[in-house]
Amino acid sequence: MRTESQTTPAQAALAAEGYSDAAPARAEAAGQYRVIRRNGKQTHFDADKIKVAMTKAFLAVEGGSAAASSRIHETVNALTRQIAEGLFRRMPDGGTVHIEDIQDYVELALMRAGEHKVARAYVLYREQQAAKRAAETAAKQAAQPEAGGDVPQVTLADGSRAPLDAARLQALVDEACEGLADVDPARVLKDTLRGLYDGIKAQDVGQTLTMSARTLIDKDPNYSLVAARLLLDTLRSEALGFLSGLAETATQAEMAERYPEYFAAYVHRAVELELLDEELTRYDLARLGAALRPERDRLFTYLGLQTLYDRYFIHSQGQRFELPQAFFMRVAMGLAINEVDREAKAVEFYELLSSLDFMSSTPTLFNAGTLRPQLSSCYLTTVPDDLDGIFAAVKDNALLSKFAGGLGNDWTRVRGLGAHIKGTNGKSQGVVPFLKVANDTAVAVNQGGKRKGAVCAYLETWHVDIEEFLELRKNTGDERRRTHDMNTANWIPDLFMKRVAEEGEWTLFSPNEVPDLHDLVGTAFEARYAEYEAKAARGEIKVFRKVKAVDLWRKMLSMLFETGHPWIAFKDPCNLRSPQQHVGVVHSSNLCTEITLNTSDDEIAVCNLGSVNLAQHVTEQGLDTAKLARTIKTAMRMLDNVIDYNYYSVPQARRANLRHRPVGLGLMGFQDALYKLRLPYASEAAVEFADRSMEAVSYYAIEASTELAAERGAYKTFDGSLWSRGVLPIDSLNLLEETRGQYIQVDKSSTLDWDGLRERVKAQGMRNSNTMAIAPTATISNICGVSQSIEPTYQNLFVKSNLSGEFTVINPHLVADLKSRRLWDEVMVNDLKYYDGSVSAIDRVPDDLKALYATAFEIDARWLVEAASRRQKWLDQAQSLNLYMAEPSGKKLDNLYKLAWVRGLKTTYYLRSLGATHMEKAATRSAPAAAEEAPKVCSILDPECEACQ
Repeated sequence: MRTESQTTPAQAALAAEGYSDAAPARAEAAGQYRVIRRNGKQTHFDADKIKVAMTKAFLAVEGGSAAASSRIHETVNALTRQIAEGLFRRMPDGGTVHIEDIQDYVELALMRAGEHKVARAYVLYREQQAAKRAAETAAKQAAQPEAGGDVPQVTLADGSRAPLDAARLQALVDEACEGLADVDPARVLKDTLRGLYDGIKAQDVGQTLTMSARTLIDKDPNYSLVAARLLLDTLRSEALGFLSGLAETATQAEMAERYPEYFAAYVHRAVELELLDEELTRYDLARLGAALRPERDRLFTYLGLQTLYDRYFIHSQGQRFELPQAFFMRVAMGLAINEVDREAKAVEFYELLSSLDFMSSTPTLFNAGTLRPQLSSCYLTTVPDDLDGIFAAVKDNALLSKFAGGLGNDWTRVRGLGAHIKGTNGKSQGVVPFLKVANDTAVAVNQGGKRKGAVCAYLETWHVDIEEFLELRKNTGDERRRTHDMNTANWIPDLFMKRVAEEGEWTLFSPNEVPDLHDLVGTAFEARYAEYEAKAARGEIKVFRKVKAVDLWRKMLSMLFETGHPWIAFKDPCNLRSPQQHVGVVHSSNLCTEITLNTSDDEIAVCNLGSVNLAQHVTEQGLDTAKLARTIKTAMRMLDNVIDYNYYSVPQARRANLRHRPVGLGLMGFQDALYKLRLPYASEAAVEFADRSMEAVSYYAIEASTELAAERGAYKTFDGSLWSRGVLPIDSLNLLEETRGQYIQVDKSSTLDWDGLRERVKAQGMRNSNTMAIAPTATISNICGVSQSIEPTYQNLFVKSNLSGEFTVINPHLVADLKSRRLWDEVMVNDLKYYDGSVSAIDRVPDDLKALYATAFEIDARWLVEAASRRQKWLDQAQSLNLYMAEPSGKKLDNLYKLAWVRGLKTTYYLRSLGATHMEKAATRSAPAAAEEAPKVCSILDPECEACQ
């Protein structure tokens, strides 16, 4: 007998999937959801009808006893909430849903809840009703053989009505499905017609068409391409109509001829509207229009194209009139604007972008060719210790954020809580109140209204306010000392890590009493820090506090697990391996922890980013180095061009960028490349591929920069840099080893002709002070349809939420493999949904596929560190490295982050862990075999330990 406190399987399923009671009620109350009945008529969504239907099914199976009635009532209520929430989540802004879709949801909910007998009764009832309707339809047709079907009327923009053009819909669907395997045009068209109703607005017909394909993505990844191609029709109609002022349409085949004419009209109209720079009209637009590749419109997945439409395409009063190939050419034109033969270079840049072999960063895509071409991704500043300087830094943050820049602020110089203020003879409130101001500024000044303002504050571990800094993201405590919208990161000197390893004490200081620690690194820092500790012991320093290094380290890791912040970044490797250590100090990284550039009161560091699509440079035979070299040569020229063309909103940024000319070439699609090579992420072979692929990227990036230096001249501060001394990134590891001693263990193997490249660098110089940085590529990887950056697959099937809405994402490589083994069917789709995109618990999936398609939380995080270590040795900057841990513990985190330090990493990014409900479900899974081979490491590197060697 079930007591009141117990839950039914349905309620358990509901809780496990995070459904709320309130959301469906709110959605229903809003009246935004309508149901299309089988006769095409619309009605308001009514959850009570779902309850009635399910209750009948339960009663048919379980009878109507008092005990059964109580259980049925509670279970049906829970399942109804689940079904409604699922429908509303799919359409957060309201819309229409067909009654058959609702019934499909009911079946799935009953099966997930373990109510198999009831589900069977419900399915049988549906079949009986379908048969009854079919018989009635046949009888009507027999009685009226001459009658034709009803054709819905479409409401046009001027309010008039016209019959639906079913032939055109058929042509669009056929064109969208052309050349794609395992997609059913008839099903897409049928679902579309089922979703239409009499009087539907013309613009909603295209949306219904796209949505019909979109809802099938979990059945086959190719439906994502179908949905994107159908969305293209809406884009074409909107763009052509805007330019002509008429209701225009064009198929993809027709656009092959119309693109050049459209392109010229688009450029002139955008200039008239003051959306693009007038200089673009002085290009040979006919030549550029002829170079466009209309067929490349068909490369996009639905997520990629919808993201471009919502966030990137030029628009006026909400109407987009920039089509994909015009978008890529507009960006290319902006980047080529200062070239001698700029048409030729614009075409070269366009070819690289439109092929998706390389993608510039989001600010470049947003703003190239516009009146304010702010193309840089990252800005790093250091905040001084006076009110004028602090609020000038906050103002700089606002100006930089306005034009889509991500910010990294070094706050270490600001004096700590209780420090003396000479001007007022008072005591400082410390750095935290000013961080609150910076947090609120990021919220108030977003990135041009296109994405949220974003900033990361860095603080060195010896700062007296460090413990309060660790708690900035907590959800409890004084809200005036919390910064919920700002990222934070620890800037950790090696000496602290050594004290942790040796279980020593650590002294916290206010920077106004130890001002030179901010600029010191390595052995110089260690010597001076010891002197200050001695002064504190003699009473010569007023504000200081001693703590156990291990206790502070544990608190760092505890806050990282609890709040996701502050991130862990290491000061000494960032500086000791910096090519520019002769002219400054790296005081912090950036918003995403991949940029390591000098900052000072006179210079705000700037970095311009772009990423090679590694998946496009790999075949089953391995890395296509010839293609990679060509891509990187063009990409480095594009990145270098940004520096001179860029709009700088503050003079310190312009000064720094023109002096040092740093760029950050990165990569994305690493996981897709592994799939092509059949290499599990958790394997020595994948670590080796990370090494060799990054070596190639490093070699060709440095080679491209030195060739640019021969053509255009070396950057101004080249003399005295590590480059000028023939010290390349791989060589700079020796400088770190000299300071670290035993606390470093990094593989130094190489395969390319580095000696020859060293000599060329010394002789010709470098065009760029820094050349490489691996960014997160969160959005541009969506555009290219590949995995983010160096990330493992998050889930093989999941719903992704971003500023453009919610999207079903499915791993096409997995689906292809399952199809080849005849394992891809409705049951597999449902299993993937139930197990959150994991194949590890699905018995009929072979072990080799379980290893290859292990998801992020199924991979031992130490594999991520090992692969990152192999990349880091080739990078002159850093990498955005997320770490995943299904069930974190203090010991695991301690080992993981010490391993990151010992393996020479400069920075880490987010620590991601699973929620409790996911862990419960994950407990039923068996770990992939590859995880058993995870690299072992002691809590700190031991030269006598075989596992550490």
